[in-house]
Amino acid sequence: MAGQTAGYLLSGIIRMNNLAPLLPEFTRFTQLSRWPKRVDAVIGWGLKPTSEPARQYARKHALPYIALEDGFLRSLGLGADGYHTHSLVVDHSGIYYDASRPSDLETLIREAPFSADELARAQHAMALLARHRLSKYNHAPDRPLHACDRPRVLVVDQTRGDASIQYGVADADTFDSMFECALAEHPEADILVKVHPDVIAGKKQGHLLEAARQHPRCQLIGEDVNPWALFDAVDAVHVVTSQLGFEALMAGKPVTCHGLPFYAGWGLTRDRQNCPRRAVERSLAQVFAAAFLRYSRYANPYTGEPTTLESTIALISDQRRQHQRLAGNWHAGAFTEWKRGFVDDFLGKSAQVTHHDTLTQAAHAGQPGDNLLAWSSQVDTALENDCEARQLSLWRMEDGFIRSVGLGTDLTRPLSLVLDSQGIYYDPGQPSDLERLLNDSDFDAELLARAAALRERLVRLKLSKYNVAGQQLPALPEGKRRILVPGQVETDASIQRGSPDVRTNSALLAAVRERHPDACILYKPHPDVLTGARVGLLDDTARRLYDLDVGTVAISDLLEVVDEVHTMSSLTGFEALLRGRRVSTYGMPFYAGWGLTEDRQHNPRRQRKLSLDALVAGTLLLYPGYVDPASGQLCNAETTVTLLEKQRARGASPSLKTWLYRWYRNTFIGRR
Repeated sequence: MAGQTAGYLLSGIIRMNNLAPLLPEFTRFTQLSRWPKRVDAVIGWGLKPTSEPARQYARKHALPYIALEDGFLRSLGLGADGYHTHSLVVDHSGIYYDASRPSDLETLIREAPFSADELARAQHAMALLARHRLSKYNHAPDRPLHACDRPRVLVVDQTRGDASIQYGVADADTFDSMFECALAEHPEADILVKVHPDVIAGKKQGHLLEAARQHPRCQLIGEDVNPWALFDAVDAVHVVTSQLGFEALMAGKPVTCHGLPFYAGWGLTRDRQNCPRRAVERSLAQVFAAAFLRYSRYANPYTGEPTTLESTIALISDQRRQHQRLAGNWHAGAFTEWKRGFVDDFLGKSAQVTHHDTLTQAAHAGQPGDNLLAWSSQVDTALENDCEARQLSLWRMEDGFIRSVGLGTDLTRPLSLVLDSQGIYYDPGQPSDLERLLNDSDFDAELLARAAALRERLVRLKLSKYNVAGQQLPALPEGKRRILVPGQVETDASIQRGSPDVRTNSALLAAVRERHPDACILYKPHPDVLTGARVGLLDDTARRLYDLDVGTVAISDLLEVVDEVHTMSSLTGFEALLRGRRVSTYGMPFYAGWGLTEDRQHNPRRQRKLSLDALVAGTLLLYPGYVDPASGQLCNAETTVTLLEKQRARGASPSLKTWLYRWYRNTFIGRR
């Protein structure tokens, strides 16, 4: 079907921002009307009532109807809350929840050969889903149920009108018989009945609400809760057609199916219905491989690019980890109007944020247990003491390590920020969340593999913190060791708090020249110093200590040609480590003290030896927050790299607005 046109009737389909990568067989999508259009197929949402006009149109015009549905791993949150789908199932013969006729999924399960590699991949993916406790939607809290010394059985209700009930050979009576069956087969057990929260609220109708309320052995579970928390608490599961039954199989629970979901009839479940077409036994890995690897398609909703199940698991699990970490009440103080435009996005939708003009107002408005958020440079001892007295959690915010295409001083919106509940990464005088992550995290093989792939990609794409375009690298002398000395803003706290002996760019150059009198020293002033926004220019004496000023050359180009980097605490040292360069530190940056750098200073808290990929995992995958600027939703490091790559490819130079702001800033605000 390559190069063909798909027609649709409902405009909601085309509002999917990743429809094209999910349906690459079509190059054009057009909305149908009563006047026939030349299309090659009609697409619609499964067998839902709203898709009936599309199916009628296909029949009338003798066109194939292709059924679409959200995939089995959809998103962090609900579509109604603005979360686009990460996955889609595409079915040419039916749809997976319709047991009355074959579907592409059923045919895949019954007939497709599965190689040993594919089954191994399926086993690995199931382990990832279990480890990260992911389901179709992933916004529900993951909290354990109260302990019980009796057996417990989970019975899963569904909302009335769910298409999978009718097409899964079930009806309202099926739910009644399931309920009675669970009571009869498990006479010593407590029965946990999971109903949709909207049923409890009266917004929707279910099937088992009143029966569960009236029976003494039943406990009603009406709030949103992670399904894996339910599986942890029960010994067996009863479903009609809910996907929770398949996830319960992945959790190792015995499952009884009272309808005919896609995973029933293959010898994996106790079945109360029969499907003669499924007269073959299949392993859990085979059914998973068919459903999640072959039948489902995946695309990143933020980058608009096709992706894999494994990358989708990583993205959604990273999103959920940040949402859980940052949930709660927040009081943000003294943020400029510009920063207020993006601060809330980095806290996520599970945070309730109130902005205040000053930090004092923020602290006084908070209640015990609330969080106070401040830009890291504005935190002082008085604020720390005030938060402690008022029982507020003080969080510091700062730019991330893969920030943007453009400088923060030019008011370029960041794609990455860090939020730290203990200190801040650049201050070695106290612990920070990053230091704790690097000291204590168990960097498993999956995380290290992601870190290695991210590191290799950053190097290949020549991405750094700001990604400002540079001029061509000048000719360098041959036969000399090449040392890059990155200049810093001398008022930065990373120098004031972490570099007690060498505190200026001039002193750093003098120390490097003394140690390496015959080396070719390349000096790169900090970008904010070059634009006139920050303090750090050299005097005439210091200028004679280096061989070449490379301030206009992109840092990624420089790191390809130098042998070493010597720095007080610049992020350039970390970027040099990514590229396999030798790094000497004169202060105590976050990447020093882990056995990867030659250090002048010592931090007794950092006694663990890290691999480079473990450092990358903690620094780039676990510590920062990442936000897609288009949707305002939390994403992850790999997504941000793609977004930065796309931004940089557009190649826009500073706008007139940026140049005017620089003039205003340098003239009326001054340098810091």
